[in-house]
Amino acid sequence: MISVNNLSLQFGKRVLFDEVNVKFVNGNCYGVIGANGAGKSTFLKILTGEQDPTTGRVELEPGKRLAVLKQNHFEFDEYEVLQTVIMGHKRLFEIMTEKDALYAKPDFSDEDGMRTAELEGEFADLEGWNAETDAATLLSNLGIEESKHYIKMDELSNDLKVRVLLAQALFGNPDVLVLDEPTNDLDLKTIGWLEDFLLDFKNTVIVVSHDRHFLDTVCTHICDIDFSKLNMFTGNYSFWYQSSQLAARQRSDKNKKAEEKKKELQDFISRFSANASKSKQATSRRKMLDNMNIEEIQPSSRKYPGITFHQEREAGNQILSIENLSASAEGKTLFKGLNLIVNKGDKIAFISKNSVALTAFFEIISGNAKPDTGEFLFGTTISTAYLPNDNHAYFEDKLPLIDWLRQYAQTDEEREEVYLRTFLGRMLFTGEEALKTANVLSGGEKVRCMLSKMMLAKANLLLMDEPTNHLDLESITALNNGMNEFQGTLMFTSHDHELVNTVANRIVEITPNGIIDKMMPYDDYLADAKIVQLQEELYA
Repeated sequence: MISVNNLSLQFGKRVLFDEVNVKFVNGNCYGVIGANGAGKSTFLKILTGEQDPTTGRVELEPGKRLAVLKQNHFEFDEYEVLQTVIMGHKRLFEIMTEKDALYAKPDFSDEDGMRTAELEGEFADLEGWNAETDAATLLSNLGIEESKHYIKMDELSNDLKVRVLLAQALFGNPDVLVLDEPTNDLDLKTIGWLEDFLLDFKNTVIVVSHDRHFLDTVCTHICDIDFSKLNMFTGNYSFWYQSSQLAARQRSDKNKKAEEKKKELQDFISRFSANASKSKQATSRRKMLDNMNIEEIQPSSRKYPGITFHQEREAGNQILSIENLSASAEGKTLFKGLNLIVNKGDKIAFISKNSVALTAFFEIISGNAKPDTGEFLFGTTISTAYLPNDNHAYFEDKLPLIDWLRQYAQTDEEREEVYLRTFLGRMLFTGEEALKTANVLSGGEKVRCMLSKMMLAKANLLLMDEPTNHLDLESITALNNGMNEFQGTLMFTSHDHELVNTVANRIVEITPNGIIDKMMPYDDYLADAKIVQLQEELYA
């Protein structure tokens, strides 16, 4: 167990945390959420001792070991990969280092022998004889082949370093495991393995993540950082989101009696618990929901941007036809012979092991790049709006946000100051935020602006390349809802599992040697053995 007592943190006049009291107990997985800038990563740093609080203390149960996913990718560059993993268990690594040094002494004394015997005893208690095997297994499960286990860390690419550091955190069965964005740079297969690992993990996990599917799969509790407070709720992210929305609706409904509201909440818990039982979630998690007090369910003060896509004109039946499209980069084939008919109402998720291929495809379709071969034709009724992966070129000017957005207005009414301010307000640019200049925006703010531009376009075909990049959970959730509700046709790429699974009715996988095109939900696509075999052939 790890407990936080009367914790406060203040930077100048800004209060990040105020009198936070919380306990993280054994066997639970806690997802820490909060708006951008709420202090999620800072809170984890306080837990791990990297950041001192202004007041209060963090107490780890005596004799327990805490492990953390390191964020400095260069910290272990001078060490071998396998060695780096074992360093995750500090005491075990110290014993191994001292033991090796003693055995290497040319003048090994009786005193050295006694010390070695002590170390060997402690080494055995810590299951040190299995250390290298356990570390190698973790590395292999995280996609790092055996040939790389004994090379120096500085010889690895950054995405592989991330995996080694994750293995380091997981190594040696820590009592408390602290993970900040552990799914970053991981493919779906590896994320799936990590989910299974954490579901089987018997100790305490505290994790920050923007991956809703991951939070839903592994979390037993949600810790919501909201206006310097930390509130803990039973259940995963979806349960927290849906229940807090229901509670907010109930608060605004003055006509419903208290008994009716109570029954509505109880019915919601029962339905959610029944659905959860069909997933990989543990039995204990369902019991928590079944036994929870409805008083725990509270409306959230979290603000969600208003993302709603309307089409000015309904499209005809001809949307987009693509023939023999091919593209390459640096002499390597990205895709070739790509043929595709997009149907009215399709919501197509484009996936690939190579994200460069996806971006190349969308840049061609949007008219920003030329293919090596082939052609494509939009229907005569089609209007498009495009959200590129790289939006840098749109934000080089020092225009105030109101003037930046005015460029994309379609009518005189939309160009009015009042309209633009209201529109920006719905996208969480309120007050002075709306006076910011385009060139100083954060990554998430830029994406919200690009989504605003798309909404103003009122297109009937939306093209989106990784629209969730840089967004916080609130914006991702709002975007997910907006894409679901859109009545037109949608073509998009995303690494967000939940987004793809809930929005797409068709999956198109682009490979160097052809495409896989299936009308099915994403989870079914991933589980289809025939598709797995086809992937192996097309990526070979």
